Amino acid sequence: MASYLSKVFWSKINIAILMLISLLGVGVIGFKIMTDLSWTDAFYMTVITVSTVGFGEVEPLDPGAKIFTTLLILTNVVVVSYAIKIITEFIITRQDAEEIKQKKMQKKIDSLKNHVIICGYGRNGKQAATKLMVYNKHFVVIEQDKEVINRFQSESTPFVHGNANEDEVLSQAGIERANCLISALPNDADNLFVVLSARQINEKIHIISRASQETTYSKLKLAGANNVILPDKIGGDHMASLVVVPDLIEFIDNLAIVGKTNINIEQVEVDKLYDTSEVKTIRELDLRRKTGCNVIGYKDSQGDYIVNPEASQKLHAKSKIIVLGRPEQIQKLNSLYNI
Repeated sequence: MASYLSKVFWSKINIAILMLISLLGVGVIGFKIMTDLSWTDAFYMTVITVSTVGFGEVEPLDPGAKIFTTLLILTNVVVVSYAIKIITEFIITRQDAEEIKQKKMQKKIDSLKNHVIICGYGRNGKQAATKLMVYNKHFVVIEQDKEVINRFQSESTPFVHGNANEDEVLSQAGIERANCLISALPNDADNLFVVLSARQINEKIHIISRASQETTYSKLKLAGANNVILPDKIGGDHMASLVVVPDLIEFIDNLAIVGKTNINIEQVEVDKLYDTSEVKTIRELDLRRKTGCNVIGYKDSQGDYIVNPEASQKLHAKSKIIVLGRPEQIQKLNSLYNI
């Protein structure tokens, strides 16, 4: 919308400039024809007439030249007024368009529930947003750099402009209704303040924070972060693992999510798979036959994990399973159970 308005107004401004240049040309030629002035004097007379600076005439004008000068002044008033009107409209309308755009975006954010808030849209923030989009998870980004917002804001990536340390900004992003917050700011102190503020506003929200220094890990956990990620440490471990167990790491990397069509691993809430009032086992659920997916992990309602659970494992309410399969098998699972 803003781009369209800019094109329209720049077109009108170009017209105003063309009219002013034409007026100067008519003035120079008119003075040259109606008087004995040189081209230089004719240009000078035109400029002082159009600019209305009030300098004296080069030589006395006859009645015809005076009438021409009067018409030139009146025409100039019309042209300049038009140009001022267009520029003023452009400034006001651009501000209105930006305000309308922000109100529309805020209305969309206000309608979100159980969404994710990403603080900071640097490298880690962008990666988080990309993965959330793959899973069709709604999220809001808080970013302080206006240029970043202008470059990346879209219908699928809503932004809130401001400092994530401020409670008002977190409230704009819907912190009270969100179920997860990712603090991906580059400074550990900023992440610490965000975690403290978010935990104070929403005691139940799941908080994931980035940390640059290992010494900050315990502080962030104490402040209320559920998970603390050290990107540099993870990167170093990953590179070392490529030396020690390269085939295993390559296999795990192939499970990573790159796009919507190649998801190999998924976590599913048991309550979405069947009526948990009558508890079933993995064998009775029979996901392998129905979808081709294998259950490789189980997380109970207390948060305890079981790797490679037995077929006799009971699937209780509020628990989750981790399934592994080819992309088409994962898609079949999602379609069959409307996940």
